[in-house]
Amino acid sequence: MKTGDLVSEVKAKAQMWLDGNYDQKTKEQIQNLIDHDEKELIESFYRDLEFGTGGLRGIMGVGTNRMNIYTVGMATQGLTNYVKQNFKDLPQIKVAVAHDSRNNSRLFAETTAHIFAANGFKVYLFESLRPTPELSFAIRYYGCQSGVVITASHNPKEYNGYKAYWDDGGQVIAPHDKNIIGEVMKIRSVDEVKFKGGDSNIEMIGDAFDEIYTDEIKKLSLASDVIARQKDMKIVYTPIHGTGVKLVPQVLRKLGFTNIINVPEQDIADGNFPTVHSPNPEETAALAMAMDKGRQTDADIVMATDPDADRVGIAVKDNQGEWTILNGNQTAAILINYLLAKWSEKGKLKGKEYIVKTIVTTELLAEIAAQYKVPCFDVLTGFKYIADIIKKKEGGMTFIGGGEESYGYLAGEFVRDKDAVMACALIAEAAAWAKDQGKSLFDLLLSIYADYSFYKEDLVSVVKKGKEGSEEIQQMMKNFRSTPPVAINGSAVVKIADYQSSVIKLVQEGKVEKIDLPASNVLQFFTEDGSKISVRPSGTEPKIKFYVSVCSKLPSVAQYQAVDAQMKARIDGIKSDLGIN
Repeated sequence: MKTGDLVSEVKAKAQMWLDGNYDQKTKEQIQNLIDHDEKELIESFYRDLEFGTGGLRGIMGVGTNRMNIYTVGMATQGLTNYVKQNFKDLPQIKVAVAHDSRNNSRLFAETTAHIFAANGFKVYLFESLRPTPELSFAIRYYGCQSGVVITASHNPKEYNGYKAYWDDGGQVIAPHDKNIIGEVMKIRSVDEVKFKGGDSNIEMIGDAFDEIYTDEIKKLSLASDVIARQKDMKIVYTPIHGTGVKLVPQVLRKLGFTNIINVPEQDIADGNFPTVHSPNPEETAALAMAMDKGRQTDADIVMATDPDADRVGIAVKDNQGEWTILNGNQTAAILINYLLAKWSEKGKLKGKEYIVKTIVTTELLAEIAAQYKVPCFDVLTGFKYIADIIKKKEGGMTFIGGGEESYGYLAGEFVRDKDAVMACALIAEAAAWAKDQGKSLFDLLLSIYADYSFYKEDLVSVVKKGKEGSEEIQQMMKNFRSTPPVAINGSAVVKIADYQSSVIKLVQEGKVEKIDLPASNVLQFFTEDGSKISVRPSGTEPKIKFYVSVCSKLPSVAQYQAVDAQMKARIDGIKSDLGIN
């Protein structure tokens, strides 16, 4: 579309808001954009927000491409219409609604709840901010048909989002996600949204439900005797101004840990996240204050959850005594190794258990599972696909645990989304288990590398904001498909997996295999030396991600530093070759 045509289209959409049933403040903001900021006007109206891998997510503000009560309202009415179609025979449709600590989250949650209620649904609305996984649990506990949590997870403060869930407690997947979009698109005016009425259909839920949820997490504990011996292990925890502030310490104490050290400045729920640039536990800076507290107190472990408490970042002392942040793959390996070891020790492995990981997560998890003769299923990136596997296997096989490299983990089957409250409890338990053997958590990681293989991974996110950035990302993927690399860092590419066309190409054999997963815009390149490079645009953020993985044998723990340096050099070479340093 030509620039002039785009501007005309955008102004026409903006005029519809000026003429429509919108509040005066919104209209004044739109007029200001028309008069003074054409670029922001375009960004605000050039498209409608769409459901991606995490649902609806965007920058807060006025316009069709922004998070506001009207885009939230239209999304909710569309979701409502679709839920009604799918559960038309039920005498009472039930939904649950929760929110995080972000600016406007309570407003958006109440807006969502009131629309559901006005449409005749029974609504369970959390009385205040709560972790996303507790919303998943609430859907299952109350027998709901759907649910929504207002959150933008770990995104910067200007973002907010809207995650839609189905009756199994998992985020919506195909065909529901596309069908919901279809229903939303049918709503051409906010006048079609039922914003008011039916308030008596809303039931507030609070502390009593927290007890039910945390009691379920406690049942996952596998080493109460170990915790009893290591109960005073020093645990530093920060919610980074988010929803974990209450429940993570609560569940740690419920398991028996007594020495939980907080970071007072970050215990304040605040959508501006004043002590961090970004509340993302994947980033070193977000854990800086907690790590300082760890140094001051000589802690055993530092844990930090993101604003909606579905992801957790871990920091520990390495074998040189220096504090270091574990990446998501390392934490997943520690957690899965612990779960499988304890399940085996307790005689709980009966041959029908399994774990799940995403295609971009470390292959070390599959190696560990194979040692215990436990199947490891691969799914597309996005925890909703892990939830889908659990749903499909329910009753026939038992889910032990699973995770993804982006700091999301889950155990048990009563929650169907990544759960940092649960993960904090089990990771702390794994740390106590290691300490009971005279090891640190880092020592335990090195022993896993020595027992299996040493995998080292890196993630490079290339940010491309706005409409132009989105087009540039699309072009990058097209280029990789039309002209794939023949070799990377001097090692021949032997296999290319294209999840969009659901085909694996075995380069040297000239053969093609089918991928039995839903289509997704992901490419993977496998090289002769065992490296794996995955490329995918983010479904929730304006970026394209490169996941780089190399592996080697670790002959002994004593050789860790030398082998680690060699593997780092390989990763640097791959990044240089791909031009993503």
